[in-house]
This record gives sequence, structure tokens and C-alpha cells, in this order.
Amino acid sequence: MDNQAKTEAGNQSLSDWFKSVWHVIAIPLAAVLLALVIGAILLIVSGANPIEAYAALIEGSFGTMKAFGRTLAKATPLIFSGLAVALAFKAGLFNIGAQGQLLLGALVSAAAGFLIKGLPPFLHVTLALLAGAIAGALFGAIPGALKAYTGASEVITTIMLNYVAINITDYLADGPLKDISGGNIVARTPAILDSARIPSIGEIPVGFFLAIIVSIIVWFTLWRTTTGFEIRTVGLSPHAAKYSGMRVAFTVILTMVISGFLAGIGGSIETLGIVGRYQPGFNTGLGFDGITIALLGKTHPFGIIPAAILIGAMKAGASTMQFNAGVAKEITDVIQALMLFFVTADMIIRKMLRTKDGGGEKITLSGWGQK
Repeated sequence: MDNQAKTEAGNQSLSDWFKSVWHVIAIPLAAVLLALVIGAILLIVSGANPIEAYAALIEGSFGTMKAFGRTLAKATPLIFSGLAVALAFKAGLFNIGAQGQLLLGALVSAAAGFLIKGLPPFLHVTLALLAGAIAGALFGAIPGALKAYTGASEVITTIMLNYVAINITDYLADGPLKDISGGNIVARTPAILDSARIPSIGEIPVGFFLAIIVSIIVWFTLWRTTTGFEIRTVGLSPHAAKYSGMRVAFTVILTMVISGFLAGIGGSIETLGIVGRYQPGFNTGLGFDGITIALLGKTHPFGIIPAAILIGAMKAGASTMQFNAGVAKEITDVIQALMLFFVTADMIIRKMLRTKDGGGEKITLSGWGQK
């Protein structure tokens, strides 16, 4: 009887585990499927064959090792921007400024990549990555401090700071840091040195493995450390955290610093591993895509990885879909927007699935202010 009871208990726990996993992934999966269905309808209306179009999309993103490597290259900075947004969510903060933090990280790492000479590759790459990450962290500290000490909405301040970052990077790329070799007239920095380039293993970018490692570190920090517990507690109830003795203002600033640090790494990897220099326009939207990825991944570090690969695959395969199936490249942006809509308007999907809200952490924006 004891063995039978243990077996039944084991089966029950396994069943409960599958149910909990399903509760977490049901909404994102349904959001993706609904977006693809509506996207298929739009393709039919536009005169394209949806089966042919989606087949071309898959071929362009996973059809060959080169295509798969391109998908992972697209996904890598998206993982970092998704982690940046998700970490801020855990503290009840909405970091819309990941785009600006990513741009500064991309530019500063490019400057470190071509200005610093004579270093061995590992040291040069590490230094350039850290330079970009620190730039993003410092830029993230500004809205964090404003939130903590004045109560200013981080949504508003990060949106405004995005424009500051865009204009600063545009000025530097077309001014003091402009590439003037060969009579270049385009706004861009010189190419980084070979010693600062992040290599690939075959077609797989090394930066992707770094993104996986950082995702694990973020998960461990959030759920296995005191700092992570304080971040999540402040996100759930800043007033309760304050009365329990936690340093709420410090935690808010620290969270935004780490969030900016993650976004800065994403920009650095885009520069050092993909583009090879900083050029305005090459990083457009990567920070904003982090919002979609964070929500699709239920703001969990491990959920962000497949979400980023999905969006990366859509970006990598968009051109193949355009050429092979005659579909406008922008259709992938429409599908991505639909995914975001259905994830955020999850009550629609819950009604369709007839499921209760039983999984994942709630995204709670505190909206608190401290003077």
C-alpha cells in the first residue's frame, strides 16, 4: 500500500506540474496562434497564399544552418532587451527606455571597439561589452533616481530619455566619432577592430550563448538571492516592503541600473557580433521589441528565450517570405503587434479557452511615489 500511495502521489504531483506549466504557457501560445490565424486572413485579403508565405518564413528562419544562425543572431539582442523590460516589471516598473539604453550601449561599445588598440581579443571584447553595459546602466539610473526620490513616472521619463539617447548617438555617429575614411558621407562610426569582434561557432553566434548564461544569472538573482526577493517584494507592494524595513528607493534605482545594464549588453552584442560598427537605424526597435518579448515570456527569464527566438525567426525569415511568396515585409510587424495585443488583452483568450487565471506572475506596476 505504501508503494501504491507513493506512486499515486507521484502521479498527482506530475499532473499538477503539467497543469501549472499549461497555465503559464496557454496564453502566450494562444496569442501566437491567433496572431498567425489573423495574419493568414490578412494574407488572403492581400492576394497571397498564407501556407506558401508561412512556409517561406520558416525556410528563411530555420531552413538551413545559415538561416538558423541568422535567427539566433536576431534573437540575441532581443533576449537582453526582453530581460531588461522583464526585470523592471518585477519591481513594478515599466522600462520603456530599453531602446535608448541599448543605443548608448551599442555606440559606446563601438567606440571601445575601434579606439582601444593593442589588446588581446578576449580582453578587448570583454572591455567593449562592459563599456556598453555600463553606459546603459548609467542611463537607466537616471529614471530610477527620479522615480525613487521625486515620484516621477518612469514611463514618461524613459520615453523622454529615448529621444535624448537617439539624438546623442546620432550626433556622435555623424560628428566626433564619424568614420571619415575613404570619403565616407554616411553617419556611422569606423569599423571595430578584429580583436573586438564577437566570433561565431560555425553559423551560431557566441553572443547567443552569452544571452543564455545571463538569463540563468537573472533567474538565479530573482529567485535565489535576497536582492531578487526585495525586487519582487517592492513590485508586489512597495509600501509593505518599506514597512518591513527594505530600502525601497535603493531597490528601485538598483533595478533600473541592472535593467539598463542588460539593455546595454544587448546593444553591445549587436555592435560587436553582428553590425561591426555603430550606424543609426541598424538598432531601431530592438528595445521596444523587448516589451513584446517580456510579455510573451510572462516576464520570466526562461520564457524570454523562446519568445525572443520566435520574434528573431520572424525578422530573419521576413525577407524570404517577401521574395518567395510576394508578401510585404511589414506583415511580420503586424503579426508581432497582434501577438502583443492578445497577450496584453488576455481576458479575450481566457474566454475562448475557458480557463482561469492560474499561472504566471501578475505584471503589477506600482505607480507609487516617494518624496
